[in-house]
Amino acid sequence: MTLQWTAVAFFLYAEIAINLILCVPFISAQRWRLVFSWKIWTWLSPYWNKCFFTMIMVLIVLFLDAAREVHKYSSPESIQEVNVNSNLFDHLHMKLFRAQRNLYISGFSLFLWLVMRRFIIVLKQVAVATENNAALQAQMENAAKAANQHQEDNRALKQTLLGEEKVISEKNHQLKLEVESLSNQLKMAQEAVHKSHAEVETMKSQTKGLAKEYDRLLSEHHQLQSAADKKIH
Repeated sequence: MTLQWTAVAFFLYAEIAINLILCVPFISAQRWRLVFSWKIWTWLSPYWNKCFFTMIMVLIVLFLDAAREVHKYSSPESIQEVNVNSNLFDHLHMKLFRAQRNLYISGFSLFLWLVMRRFIIVLKQVAVATENNAALQAQMENAAKAANQHQEDNRALKQTLLGEEKVISEKNHQLKLEVESLSNQLKMAQEAVHKSHAEVETMKSQTKGLAKEYDRLLSEHHQLQSAADKKIH
């Protein structure tokens, strides 16, 4: 294996290891987001896209070269050469095996490189979605608590209002009773006044009668006294 294909093979092994680590179930997306937020990734971020597309171009070139090699050693011309010269059979199959191996290595490296990038993006999106979901859930819980608190406040306010209405109704009832009592007392007082007025009128009439009778008796007394004086003389 040449140096370039050895490097591609190690790159493939590294991709497999990284993808397996990313697939570990007990490492959550939030932890991976914390790892991806390290300062070293911030420092490497300006070069990441360039490196990504450069590796894609290199792997595509190697993949096309390996495909060309496979097509070259599996073409009818090569098979005819093997049929003509039987000593080239093992050499041709060795070349074809190496070309196919290189094709698989470059193809899987290219595929896992794209998968790893997509995997990292999905992990970030899942972490953001999880945090947003947690924030929304916390907001919903706070809103539910606030709604429950408002309901309790409304219930307490209703109970207070009902208590105040009861107190006011009781006071109104007491005032009505007092008004009725005062009206009854007023009626009784008016009746007493009317009765006293009637008694005064009666007493006035009786006084007038007594005065008339007194005047009559007084005149009779004068008459009797004058008659007695006349008899004496």
